[in-house]
Amino acid sequence: MHWQHARQAGGKIEIYERDWQKHTLKTSATYSIGIDLGTTNSVLAYSRMEVKTPEVFFLPIPQMVAPHQTETLPSLPSFVYLPTELEASEGSLAEFGKSCVGVYARQISAEQPERTVAAAKSWLCNREVNRHAPILPWQAPDEVPKISPIEASSLYLKHLVQAWDRAFPESPLKDQQVTLTVPASFDVVARELTLEAARHAGLPDDFILLEEPQAAIYHWLHSHGDKWRENLTVGDRILVCDCGGGTTDLTLLEVDHEEGALQLKRIAVGNHLLVGGDNMDLAMAHFAAHKFGESGVKLSPWQSIGLWHACRAAKERLLSSDDVTSHPVSVLGRGSRLIGGTVSIELKREEIEKVLVDGFFPLCQANERPDNDASIGLQELGLHYESDTAVTKHVAAFLAEHSTEENEPSEKGFPSRLLFNGGVFKSRVLKQRMVDVISSWSMEKQSVEVLGEERDLDLAVAGGAAYYGWSKVNGGVRIRGGIASSFYVGIETSGPAVPGMPRPIQALCVAKQGTEEGTECEIPNRQFGLVIGKPAKFRFFSSHVRPEDSVGHLLKFWDDGELVESNSLEIVLADEVLESELQAEAAGTPVANPNLIPVRFQSKITELGIFELWCVSMRDQRRWKLSFNVRPA
Repeated sequence: MHWQHARQAGGKIEIYERDWQKHTLKTSATYSIGIDLGTTNSVLAYSRMEVKTPEVFFLPIPQMVAPHQTETLPSLPSFVYLPTELEASEGSLAEFGKSCVGVYARQISAEQPERTVAAAKSWLCNREVNRHAPILPWQAPDEVPKISPIEASSLYLKHLVQAWDRAFPESPLKDQQVTLTVPASFDVVARELTLEAARHAGLPDDFILLEEPQAAIYHWLHSHGDKWRENLTVGDRILVCDCGGGTTDLTLLEVDHEEGALQLKRIAVGNHLLVGGDNMDLAMAHFAAHKFGESGVKLSPWQSIGLWHACRAAKERLLSSDDVTSHPVSVLGRGSRLIGGTVSIELKREEIEKVLVDGFFPLCQANERPDNDASIGLQELGLHYESDTAVTKHVAAFLAEHSTEENEPSEKGFPSRLLFNGGVFKSRVLKQRMVDVISSWSMEKQSVEVLGEERDLDLAVAGGAAYYGWSKVNGGVRIRGGIASSFYVGIETSGPAVPGMPRPIQALCVAKQGTEEGTECEIPNRQFGLVIGKPAKFRFFSSHVRPEDSVGHLLKFWDDGELVESNSLEIVLADEVLESELQAEAAGTPVANPNLIPVRFQSKITELGIFELWCVSMRDQRRWKLSFNVRPA
């Protein structure tokens, strides 16, 4: 018997059939490929599978850098330019058709911001928009074509797939072991959307998802070989601070031992913090706009967006070298009185360091917390950035939350090692400020040791992902810790209805934090009624601060912030059995409540790192897998 997924009334669930198979790794693959789908840049790394000691290489990526000019570069800027009809049909972009990705798209973003898509990855986790809808560039004029965040992400990945297949025609990417990285803080929905974009781009169905901070650790492990154990001792805590273009990811690991050998165990993952290089570019644009105003130049809204893109290049230039003391920033003129069609100012390095260091990495005490009521006022891009941009305060809150003390990091919870990742920390000044602040929190004022100073922060995540894929097949150091969050399903309580008041919701733990990939679990001693044949709403929650909850534990109450709700899912479930029962009932044959099926739950963490929840009928062998899809009805 086959069961189809039914009409979707809000369209946020898919019901699959008979795919309860265990994922197997591609032991026949020639290469292990790691892909960093970054907010600002995307990178592809690879290693041969059959070697005993893997060497990681990085794929040079051909891309357009100027009209009629192509270069091969180590990374692909995560930008999409949507050309005009003339450009797409007859002009310099005719060979690219409806879109162009990479360096040229990033460069032209300052001149044509209304036709440039940026930060698509951040949009994937924005629950307030339809991520399948063509909404980008955000708030662009009606005459500009638009694409969805998923399509933009797929375009970057498709470009990487094509670059690989051209370089290795005898070993197409779809036949290789592929590991794709995502932020550790991505929720279930954002991960599912990433899966959809990746498969649409041509990645194999069995590729693996890996959290970016873990990939950074794997890159450090690979670069040190067996000597990594000489740098760590049992009880050391490693804080991975990953500050990229769109997000800041915090992960805490602990050094343990098993059978006399050192092991790494991930013990905590931070919240999804939408603060990173994009915020810094916006802050610089805000500062630069003020300087333009002092010169008597008032910028239009789209000039301000162009300024945001222009400030990105200025930031990278000013913070990457101590020899550069200033950098010009220009935007296209929008008025007839502007000389030469552009207007420019000069940004000085000491000005920018003050804006960025004090604004994003201020000195603070260990008991200080982010001010959630603050506002930076730059909302025109439509992304909900953190209201408090102080990364140091977010780190303090994270460490305190996973410490033995109630209000501040204790010595036991204090990290003894610090691993930086993300393009923001290419700046020596920003990196040193973070070291100084965290070191000041130690009771003994002991400086935290920085790991991997020699690492290339632009390439580390992709390189670590490639090494991880190799180690999954050939054996090697593995970070233990399993899934970063516990997962819960909402259960409506029984009892008499009260006018104007919904029945209370309880939260049933269906997957415990720390569960390893490939684990299947049946929820013990619990049976529930699954509503089919009429609209039903499913509510899902997650928590990274309740590691003690076991599978089957039913929460009747929880504090604010302990559980985070994902998109609620509304659907009408139907199948052939139900339809035959309804037909029998219509013909006069009594059927015991065909709309309510007693079910038990089975949960699974796949080898891909994806959470699945199955509803298994207690009457027969029917089963449904509930999977986030957020596809419109």
